[in-house]
This record gives sequence, structure tokens and C-alpha cells, in this order.
Amino acid sequence: MSTSFAVPAPRSAMLLRRRIATYFVGGAEEVPALVGALGGRPVHELSVDVKDGVRESSMVCAVLLAADETGPLLDRLRELPSVVSAELA
Repeated sequence: MSTSFAVPAPRSAMLLRRRIATYFVGGAEEVPALVGALGGRPVHELSVDVKDGVRESSMVCAVLLAADETGPLLDRLRELPSVVSAELA
């Protein structure tokens, strides 16, 4: 008697450094929500540019992610009401 079954492919544990640029409105008070959307992932660089009198501000960060986590993270950022766009930089 032989038994066969499918074994799911192992998920890659390889973390990749992804630079993400997020443009948002609402000023500095929106930064905690943006950082919170990163979900506690390791952040290697974080730069926020908020200028007085300019409608949009920016946040650029380098985050360590598994390859399949990039899309969901960008989607989570885009769902925030203050976010105008979030893309790989």
C-alpha cells in the first residue's frame, strides 16, 4: 500500500530590503498611522518630509520584507485615508 500527499512548497524566509515611498496629506500628525501600517517590520531607513504650505508630504523607508509581503504592505498603506500614493521607490 502506498500513500501520497501534496506537500506545500516551503515559504521563503529570505527577507528583501524594499524602499517604499508614500505620499500623504494631513501633515506630521499622520506619521504615527503610517509607521503603524508597517506592522512592526524591521525598518532600516525612515525619512519623513513635511513642509509648511505644501499639500502633500512624503515618507520614504527601507523595510525588510519577504517577497510576497510587498504587495499587501503597499495595499495597507494605500488604504489609509491620508495616503495619496504608496509605491516601490
